[in-house]
Amino acid sequence: MTMVSGPADILAIERVPLADRRIPATPYDMLVAGAALAPDAPALSFFAAAKDFGRPAVWRHRDLIRDIHRTANMFRRLGIGRQDVVAFVLPNLPETHLTIWGGEAAGIVFAINPLLEAAQIAELLRAGRAKWLVTLAPTPGVDLWQKVVAAAASVPTLDGILSVGMGPYVKGGAGLALRTLARLRPPKATVPVLDFRRTMAREAGGGLNFAPPSGGDISSYFCTGGTTGLPKIARRTHFSESFDAWAMTRFVEGGFAPGKSIFCGLPLFHVNGQLVTGLAPWSRGAHVVMGTPQGYRGEGVLKQFWTLVEHYRLNAFSGVPTVYSALLQVPLDGHDLSSLDLALCGAAPMPAELFRDFQRRTGVRILEGYGLTEGACASACNPPGAAARVGSIGIRYPYQDMKAVVLDEAGRYLRDAAVDEVGVLAIAGPNVFAGYLEPAHNDGIWIDHQGRRWLNTGDLARQDADGYFWLTGRRKELIIRGGHNIDPKVIEEALHGHPAVALAAAIGRPDPHAGEVPVAYVQLKPGAAVRDDELLAFATETIPERAAWPKAVRPIASLPTTGVGKIFKPALAIREIEDVIRREAATAGVTLAALDVVQDTKRGLLARIDAGEGGDALKAILGRYAFATEFTR
Repeated sequence: MTMVSGPADILAIERVPLADRRIPATPYDMLVAGAALAPDAPALSFFAAAKDFGRPAVWRHRDLIRDIHRTANMFRRLGIGRQDVVAFVLPNLPETHLTIWGGEAAGIVFAINPLLEAAQIAELLRAGRAKWLVTLAPTPGVDLWQKVVAAAASVPTLDGILSVGMGPYVKGGAGLALRTLARLRPPKATVPVLDFRRTMAREAGGGLNFAPPSGGDISSYFCTGGTTGLPKIARRTHFSESFDAWAMTRFVEGGFAPGKSIFCGLPLFHVNGQLVTGLAPWSRGAHVVMGTPQGYRGEGVLKQFWTLVEHYRLNAFSGVPTVYSALLQVPLDGHDLSSLDLALCGAAPMPAELFRDFQRRTGVRILEGYGLTEGACASACNPPGAAARVGSIGIRYPYQDMKAVVLDEAGRYLRDAAVDEVGVLAIAGPNVFAGYLEPAHNDGIWIDHQGRRWLNTGDLARQDADGYFWLTGRRKELIIRGGHNIDPKVIEEALHGHPAVALAAAIGRPDPHAGEVPVAYVQLKPGAAVRDDELLAFATETIPERAAWPKAVRPIASLPTTGVGKIFKPALAIREIEDVIRREAATAGVTLAALDVVQDTKRGLLARIDAGEGGDALKAILGRYAFATEFTR
């Protein structure tokens, strides 16, 4: 495997002009090229239950591209043109990938989180002007169909629903019952309902029966800014996706190739699931193993993960810190992990001790990276050919510029940040998106510099003398819980509905397993009195998304503010970090001589700790958290 080892390798790659690289213009072109590399090799293996991992449904590359053609032709026959939108609300199924790539070939694909409630799904469908919707057929024990039907009733642009049943993938009597149910009666809805597989099977699979898309066409809509509430909708182009997938495979040359296998456990409504464990490996003729509709959350998946590695000879997988934390609790039991070349981690900072413990125990190299939906998926990664720099997001991808910049109060470029100076992280390149669907959401996201348009990522970072980037904070203030983005406004708006609450501010509390969990601070109205547990109960009853339920609601005399009267959330974050440290020290029987959490120019919020003789013990405990620490003795 030819591996990038540092910034010099990026510059060497860029000596060849991008135009001469002949990167496929669209994901469809990439998939066709990838299928031609190894048409008879396995492309996709799927099992619905972890116990059935040895009996998957399998698509060869020729089968996969055939069904992508069929799906694309089906959507075009149903009226999906280049500017029309196919939305999907699905768990991880083979048909989810077919919808994504067949849908993009025909029109625009809109990914919607199936964990959202009916009202939120409806609002997104209306905002995206969805014409067709693909979702899970009625399934015992799953309420997705009921939510989607309720949502569809208030979407005037919707022509119909395509339902995907689980029957073909479920073994035994349960599968027979699901297949029988699908034949007996069509699901009820306010719009026409078609069976996805039956409708697709009528189409030709030898190619597209219409003109393919071009690189500059819009390929997909993705929700950003949180998986709770109504987020912004990002518009992405075909070339932004195909370029980003190409850059991933070029960064780890040979990591994706015929005979290589990668595990898909992250949700397919997320960019990582689609590109890292879909488009990128398939573009090089590799094999994707998709485990259960719930991915890593599926019953038994993590408990049997090392068995899956050995059985499928997995070369790579992508996960968030909570996945790695859970895998550390799974005994290796002598499993052969020699096939694993690397493990990818993103979406949330990985605690240093977790990083070291995982690599020490498994011998598997973790590559931490950075990306965002507006940048297609990935923008930077630690080079696989160099020693790990724990805590760094690595170096930029080839042909995509990245730097920390200093802006004025209006968000205009002033200058590049100096080495190790914190600035706003900005990116420019072919992977950058085409802007948000709602024009007003584009205000302030672009930086004009050097005759180019740079994306203001909203993140704060510094670049060291060796070209590595280090995140120091997030302007967006999202709470990242186990890799899921939670918009604090969802929590704050709910608490503002309580008659005793004057102001509310939600932040992330450091957590060794989830990275962060939401907590809220509230300033009560004069003369009001309310217990903490009453506020917490009100929040959980009012907030529709379970992931956004705060772990605690803390009344405070007055919320800290800036000089212009804005709530100053870093002061609240400092309180939470201090509380975590004091609790961990008390549990470990360590006496703190001094504790001071400060805003460090290089490391963000930094806890300076004097724990005396208990320093080493407390250092090991706090290594499970993502915040920076400095022990004075």
